[in-house]
Amino acid sequence: MSTIENKGRTVVVGLSGGVDSSVAALLLKQQGWNVVGLFMKNWEDDDDDEYCSSRQDLIDVMSVADTIGIDVEVVNFAKEYRERVFSIFLKEYQAGRTPNPDVLCNSEIKFKAFLDHALQMGADRIATGHYAGVREFGGRFQLLKAEDGTKDQSYFLHRLNQQQLSKTLFPLADIYKRDVRRMAEEAGLHVAVKKDSTGICFIGERPFKEFLMRYLPPKKGEIRCLDDDRVMGEHDGLTYHTLGQRKGLQIGGVKGGKGSESGEHEAWFVARKDMASNILYVVQGHDHPALLSDELKADQLAWISGEAPHTHWVYGAKTRYRQADAPCEIERIDADSCHIRFASPQWAVTPGQSVVVYESRVCLGGGVIL
Repeated sequence: MSTIENKGRTVVVGLSGGVDSSVAALLLKQQGWNVVGLFMKNWEDDDDDEYCSSRQDLIDVMSVADTIGIDVEVVNFAKEYRERVFSIFLKEYQAGRTPNPDVLCNSEIKFKAFLDHALQMGADRIATGHYAGVREFGGRFQLLKAEDGTKDQSYFLHRLNQQQLSKTLFPLADIYKRDVRRMAEEAGLHVAVKKDSTGICFIGERPFKEFLMRYLPPKKGEIRCLDDDRVMGEHDGLTYHTLGQRKGLQIGGVKGGKGSESGEHEAWFVARKDMASNILYVVQGHDHPALLSDELKADQLAWISGEAPHTHWVYGAKTRYRQADAPCEIERIDADSCHIRFASPQWAVTPGQSVVVYESRVCLGGGVIL
């Protein structure tokens, strides 16, 4: 839309205190929108903790808003976050799976609780600093990969529906990260050099296992070699481990099992979790057959168009965020589950994580890996 078309129209931008959302707000202001910033407080269990950055983030948001010349509202979604995201996160870990809370946070908080709040404020649209795109095509809205493939975040947005996308703007869709920082610097935004946040939003930079132990108590058990059933060591709880995990096993330097041609210093990886017997199974070598899968099943399906894609067409899919699209076909789609087969084996396909399906640049949706 042109500056004239946007005049008098309100967009509420989710401001996090980082450079991406700040530049998103800046661009919308330049495009003639009436921009209102909204800072979401989603976690309050340990605001005084050394790993919690929410106070500094709010200070940064206020500074950016003052420079751009927009108003900011602070809203507390901590209750919604605990009920819709964190409680599910804990249940999944208790069941031995590895959930992706950022996917849930987007569908339940940033594009549901936040969207509802913004519409009540009288907004015409909401916007975020996500690296993704949205377009209307053939009477439906599509979620697109970002131009900057190294920053594309469509994987985390794959559960958005037509209503959510129809109200959403992604100003950074066609902009590279290096240019985002340059724009921020030219506009005098001090967050131009601010380090990107990493990890799960409510955990921050803190050690992950240490965080989980506060909510899910330890339950020690054996670590065994999957190849020959040797006892390799002891784990503190299956909850704290995920498939493909290498660090934190404390069994380095142990030789491989029967038939292993690998050297004694080759790394060990988590290959399976037996929840019934509380045994953690490991294998030696990154490319061990037990870590490779050429198919998967997924449930809790969410298709962006509202309709399931065709079966037996060639698509691309990711089973984890930082991964190239892997050629695949969807062999079967039931009421709420599907079966996907890959052209080549995929590494450490992990229950609880999301499989996300693409047709070129278009994100079709996905589900939770079983």
